[in-house]
Amino acid sequence: MAMKNILAYLDRMGIHDRLFDSALAFVFFGLLHWALVRIFLRFPHEKQKEFLWRKAATYCSVSVLTLLLAFIWLRGFHSLSTFIGLLSAGLAIALKDPLTNIAGWLFILFRKPFETGDRVQVGNYAGDVIDIDIFQFTLMESGTAGVSKDMRTGRLIKISNSAVFTEPQINYTKGWFEYIWNVIEVCVTFESNWKKARTILQEIVTDESKDTCLRAKETMDKASERYMVLAMSLEPRVLSQIGDNGVVLTAVYLCDPRSRRMSSSSVSEQLLERFSGEDDIAFAYNTQRSFSNAVEGKLATGIGINRTGRGNSDAVK
Repeated sequence: MAMKNILAYLDRMGIHDRLFDSALAFVFFGLLHWALVRIFLRFPHEKQKEFLWRKAATYCSVSVLTLLLAFIWLRGFHSLSTFIGLLSAGLAIALKDPLTNIAGWLFILFRKPFETGDRVQVGNYAGDVIDIDIFQFTLMESGTAGVSKDMRTGRLIKISNSAVFTEPQINYTKGWFEYIWNVIEVCVTFESNWKKARTILQEIVTDESKDTCLRAKETMDKASERYMVLAMSLEPRVLSQIGDNGVVLTAVYLCDPRSRRMSSSSVSEQLLERFSGEDDIAFAYNTQRSFSNAVEGKLATGIGINRTGRGNSDAVK
């Protein structure tokens, strides 16, 4: 008897019709998604853009499904605005974090601090953006230190979209400047021909960053239309400094952020090969040695050494 009353009540409320209409809406959603994917993929596009087209088809289909379900289930309310006001107030309290994530998702879509494929750092996490969802975005982690520096670790990091409001975002591959300065330090002994070493290092980094400098100049010209770009030299350079163990040569040059580790390896290998063929250049490193001023000191200051190189006893004679 109770079951009949429940069914009669549902029939009076029109629940059966609404459930049937909702099922039709889901069927329409599936067909629409399938059709949009087929249509979008017919447009000329690169292989990596296929993922974005599929995401766009999903967003369009879900939007249509949401409107259909809202029309089906809300058509019985006489004061729709009142209901929506009460519902939104309740949801704002109960679903604070999910709503903040949705707001972050909209911020990412329209302001575009980063897109799929960009290499970014959000807070303490860095990696390549491989997916942006309504609640989270996913990074393919890249190491920031140690052996795996700038290389993909193989781990996925899922970060809430609300992080774009609370954490600083560093985009290495998008913005007014799409390249980074790579720094390599080399220390040669004081006895080495440091000028020749500096010339060799300059030649290596100049060749390594030749194409990058040309692309960087084009990027800066385009960026000057949107940002106030301060004048800066993009040419590679080698700086010299006196260190504790020898002369420190610091090479600074532009490179792609995704290939910084490989670029450093290439420069280091070339440097090792070039220096190995030079008898007057040697790397400096921490070591200990004894020093005898009488034997190794300058003639003018050596204790017990006269200008002829003889000891004081010879000078007296």
